[in-house]
Amino acid sequence: MEQQKIYRLFTGKVKRIGQKDAENKMDREWESAIFKTAVESAVHLTRTGFIGDDVADKKNHGGPEKAVFAYPVSHYESWQHELDTDIEIGGNGENFAVMHMDEATVCIGDIYKVGEATIQVSQPRRPCWKPARRHNVLDLALRIQKTGRTGWYFRVLEEGEVASGDVFQLVSRPHPDWSIEACNEVMYNQTDNMGLNESLASLELLAENWKATIRKRLAGDEGNSENRVFGPNR
Repeated sequence: MEQQKIYRLFTGKVKRIGQKDAENKMDREWESAIFKTAVESAVHLTRTGFIGDDVADKKNHGGPEKAVFAYPVSHYESWQHELDTDIEIGGNGENFAVMHMDEATVCIGDIYKVGEATIQVSQPRRPCWKPARRHNVLDLALRIQKTGRTGWYFRVLEEGEVASGDVFQLVSRPHPDWSIEACNEVMYNQTDNMGLNESLASLELLAENWKATIRKRLAGDEGNSENRVFGPNR
C-alpha cells in the first residue's frame, strides 16, 4: 500500500478582491482566505489551525472542529476535465493536499499521527459559494456535493510541527462503517432514510454542526441550502 501523506501544505491570509460595483455578481468584491500558498518549511499546528492561516467567515469556517481542511490530489484531474477553468492543486482552499487517501478510505473519528501533531477526522466539508466565485463556476458547490469530492476536516488532539511530505500514521479507526463518502451519501442522497439519518446524528465523534443539521432534518426543520451553495453569486 502506498503511503498516505501530505503532498503539499497550504496556508493563507484573508484577501479582498473583485470590484464593488461590477455588473456581474461573480465579479463583485468579496473577502476570503481561500487563496492559500504552498509552504515548504514546517508550520506549527494549533487546536484551531496553522499559525499564519486565516479565516474570513469565522461563523461558518474555522474553529476547533475545522482546524485543518484536507483535499485529495487525485480529484484535480477530474475537475480539470469537467470544468471550463484551470483548477490546480490548492484550488479548493485546502491546508493539506493529500495523496493516497480519499472520501472512501477516510472515516469519521480516524486518528492520525502526522509530523509532530495528532489529528482526528471530524466531518466532511460542506461546500459553500466561495470556491464557485474563485473559479467562476456558479454551481460548483452543487457539483462538489453530487460528485462526493468534498474533502474533509480534522480536529487537533495534539499540537505540533507539520510539513509537506509528512506521512499519515493511522492510530485508531473507531467508526469504520462511517467513511466520509458514507456521510455524504446520507447528507445529500439518503435524506428520506430516517434510520441512516438517526445513526449519523448519533455518531459521537461527528462534528456538532453536522449532527445539528441532521437533527433538524429529522424534526422536519432542515431548511434549504440556497444561501450556502449560491450566496451572493446570483
